[in-house]
Amino acid sequence: MAQLTDDCFAHGGKLMTTAQALVLLQEKLHCITEEEVLPVALCLGRVLAQDIISACDVPPHDNSAVDGYAVYFDDLNDNENTLLPISDRIAAGSRIKGHLAQGTSARIFTGAPMPLGADTVLMQEDCELDNKSNILIPHGIKRGSNRRFSGEDVSADSIIFKTGHVLKPQDLGLISAVGVSRISVKKPLNVALFSTGDELKNPGETLVSGEVYDSNRYAITGLLQKLGCMVTDLGILADDLPTISEALSKATGEFDLIITSGGVSVGEEDHVKQAVESQGSLHAWRLAIKPGRPIALGQLGQTAFVGLPGNPVAVIVTFANFVRPLIQILSGSTYREPFSFPVIAAFNHKKKIDRREWLRVHLKKNEHGAWEAHKFPRDGAGVLSSVCESDGFAELPEDLVTIEPGQIITYLPFNEIAL
Repeated sequence: MAQLTDDCFAHGGKLMTTAQALVLLQEKLHCITEEEVLPVALCLGRVLAQDIISACDVPPHDNSAVDGYAVYFDDLNDNENTLLPISDRIAAGSRIKGHLAQGTSARIFTGAPMPLGADTVLMQEDCELDNKSNILIPHGIKRGSNRRFSGEDVSADSIIFKTGHVLKPQDLGLISAVGVSRISVKKPLNVALFSTGDELKNPGETLVSGEVYDSNRYAITGLLQKLGCMVTDLGILADDLPTISEALSKATGEFDLIITSGGVSVGEEDHVKQAVESQGSLHAWRLAIKPGRPIALGQLGQTAFVGLPGNPVAVIVTFANFVRPLIQILSGSTYREPFSFPVIAAFNHKKKIDRREWLRVHLKKNEHGAWEAHKFPRDGAGVLSSVCESDGFAELPEDLVTIEPGQIITYLPFNEIAL
């Protein structure tokens, strides 16, 4: 595990904008995970540790894209049908043969290598057999039709995926297509997670007055798993300084990252801040955002620490927009901003200047076929159902104050931020 600098989360300002926070993460953090070599089939969702370079062309030879007949285009009549004898039969997997005899055709199947000299393939359904030994070809075909060229998908010695790329199912297919069977990837980030609070109980336990079920650990676990992390659930810790200190001390050094939910504010029963500061360093980033605002970032030895808010929607917003890029960087993944696109607002809303907000919305087509964003009716940071019943955020920048129906706003899909 690579080391983090002691001041990697330091920030001397007051309220920090979203852009400033993301720049600071990219400037201060680096990959801390080691490499391992695995079979390609086991690498879905893993981060590439080395470039993948193709050792061959894909396809390796010119081949037919359809079942049909390969011909010399110059043998075809311009304004009338052409009758050609069938001189060869070529199936997929056949070795490349010599030149096709001029003035003849070859019966060929999808994926079969093109005979030398032939440059065009007619689809079998467009042709008509004559006495099983000749083929009647309609006029009007274009030169080179239905012919795949060697290397048109991937050329030899080209980089098909760069270091830091997160592998998708189609990527595994392409890596296999160039003949690579084992690749170097980053080991998953090893993350410990716990919630704090005397009021929290695990699902399935009996609640008494004043208690609630813990939802944050389960949501955060899912978010971490979607980012490829190995997650260890440390459960719920009581609001007790010795208990929290002991749990942090045991986790330090065993994990790459520790995440807590709740307990990092300045209340008398919020002991996480004191426990982290007694064993390491903690920097509370006060962000100019809603919901969320405070997020605690620090270190316990060489283990990174993130303290998230207690309200479930605030947890999701801060994780998606700040912890997600932090994890990408620590995991060695190439950081990119999530894709967003403009939609039409179908609601009224007012916000404070100099603060970025994320509103829970769902998209719906209007009578003109354009996408409109409809806001969830309740804004509370504790209304977790609002996220379940939405499909994205309306992201409102700092300089925007008023939203009216018909206005163009930015829509951020949940699937772009691991939700």
